[in-house]
Parts: sequence; structure tokens; C-alpha cells
Amino acid sequence: MRGGGGMGNMQKMMKQMQKMQKDMQKAQEELAEKTVEGSAGGGMVTVVVNGQKQIIDVIIKEEVVDPEDIDMLQDLVLAATNEALKKMEDMTSETMGQFTKGMNLPGLF
Repeated sequence: MRGGGGMGNMQKMMKQMQKMQKDMQKAQEELAEKTVEGSAGGGMVTVVVNGQKQIIDVIIKEEVVDPEDIDMLQDLVLAATNEALKKMEDMTSETMGQFTKGMNLPGLF
């Protein structure tokens, strides 16, 4: 009789899903502890973002501060921030994407 085979497969699949869930949670916790930097103006402005996509530091070198050209400084801060956020987004997608390979789960990450 083959009636019990389906139940065994279901249990195996549930165990695999539970393991994947634990692995995903661990990966998210590890990502939360990571940081990336984005910079602009040849390193004149640097922005540090953590794995929760929060800006945790902004470093502006003194020589880039020109009271006559605040617009340039604002542009450099924006560029460095966007670069740091993009790097963290890429790192998150790469790390979490390993769990969804081959699955069609739009909007998951």
C-alpha cells in the first residue's frame, strides 16, 4: 500500500521549510550586524549604513566644507548616502536571494 507515502513527504517538506526559516532568520540577524560605506567626491563625504538600512555615520572632510557652495556639499552627501544604501540593498539581495532561488516569490525581499 502506498497510502502513507504522501504523509512522509509532507513531513519531510515541513522539516525542510523549518530549517530554511531558521537559516533565513540567522542570515537576517547577521546582515543586521554588517555595515557598508558609500562615498562621494573622492572620499570627501562618506556615509555608513547598517544592515537595517539605517545611516549610522556621516563623515565630511573639512576641506570640502565651503560656505559659498552648500549645494555641492548637499549633493555629495546625497550621492554617498545613495551609494551606501545601494550597496546594502545589493548585499541583502545577494544574501537572502540564496533562499529563494528557483522560487517565484515577487516582493519577498
